[in-house]
Amino acid sequence: MGRPKMLLPWGNTTVLGHVISTYQSAGIQEILIVTGGAREQIEEIVNLHKVRSVFNEQYPGGEMLSSLQRGLEALLPNRDKVQAALIGLGDQPQVQTRTVQGICDAYQNRPSRLIVPSFQKRRGHPWLVENSLWEELLEMETPQSPRDFLSSHAGEIRYVEVDTPSILADLDTPDDYQNARP
Repeated sequence: MGRPKMLLPWGNTTVLGHVISTYQSAGIQEILIVTGGAREQIEEIVNLHKVRSVFNEQYPGGEMLSSLQRGLEALLPNRDKVQAALIGLGDQPQVQTRTVQGICDAYQNRPSRLIVPSFQKRRGHPWLVENSLWEELLEMETPQSPRDFLSSHAGEIRYVEVDTPSILADLDTPDDYQNARP
C-alpha cells in the first residue's frame, strides 16, 4: 500500500475507525485490536473509540497467526467469562453490521465451536471460535495459518450464509482501496 492501510481515510474516519464502529454498532462490547506496524497512530484510533489494544511484537514476520495468538493470549485471563472470540480483520471495512450481528446471533441461538460466514460457498471474516479451541490456535506455529486451523476443523464448522461478498473483501492493494472506498 505504501502507507499503513488501517490509517487510510474511509468516509469521515479511517479504515480501522470504520471497522471498530461496525463492530460496536453490532453490539460487540469487548473489542481488542492487535497492533503491529504504525502502533502509535493505530493506538490513537483505539483510544478514540475506547477499545483495548495489545501489541504483537512478532508482526514483521509472524503473519496473521501471531496476531491472532496475541489477541487470544490477552483474553486468557478472562477465559471463564469469555465464551468465544470473534476474529475480524482491520483491513476489512466493507464488512456489514448485520453480518457481525448474524454470526453472534447464530452463536447465541445455537452455540457451536466454530461459526464462519459463507458467501457462495466461500468462507470469510469475521469468524467465531469458542474458547475450547483457543489452546489449539495458541499451539500453532508458522508457517501454519488460521486457514489451516479452519481446514483441520472443516467438519465441525457451522456456516452462516450471507448475501454479501463483503466477508471476502479486504484491502490488500491500492486498487482494492480505490475501488472500495466510499
